[in-house]
Amino acid sequence: MGAVRNWWIMLLVVGCSRPADKPADTTVGEAPAMEESPATISLADVAGTWKVRSTVEGKEATVVTYDMVATADRSGWSLNFPDREPIPVRIVAVEGDSIVSEAGPFESALRKGVQVRTHVVSRLQDGKLVGTTTARYQVSGPDTLARLKFEGTRAR
Repeated sequence: MGAVRNWWIMLLVVGCSRPADKPADTTVGEAPAMEESPATISLADVAGTWKVRSTVEGKEATVVTYDMVATADRSGWSLNFPDREPIPVRIVAVEGDSIVSEAGPFESALRKGVQVRTHVVSRLQDGKLVGTTTARYQVSGPDTLARLKFEGTRAR
């Protein structure tokens, strides 16, 4: 009789116990999309001479053109305006998809006789060098800042 009684107790325990929690089904639905990280840029990627066309934002008729010489390191970069001495460029940062540079003070190509400093953010896009320039003019009054967009094509 002891074996029968143990059998009933075991049946009672099994019958009264809760079913085990089912693990969550991880195969249902789609995996979250992975964000594509921007390509990284190096100074070697842009080494060479670029023909640059820069346009003042909001004033499509205001255009300045120049050559930009870029090297595979931080030295030797310059802006070359027609009939002027080369203007040295300082590389401030190379991070992610951007190169940040500064130049100046130098005489503005847009405002004769006015000194300017530039802060430039450049990126490679479809084989072109594109970006924005912030020009700070050394004048008093409201026109101390201009924003320009530029596009450069590789000359060599």
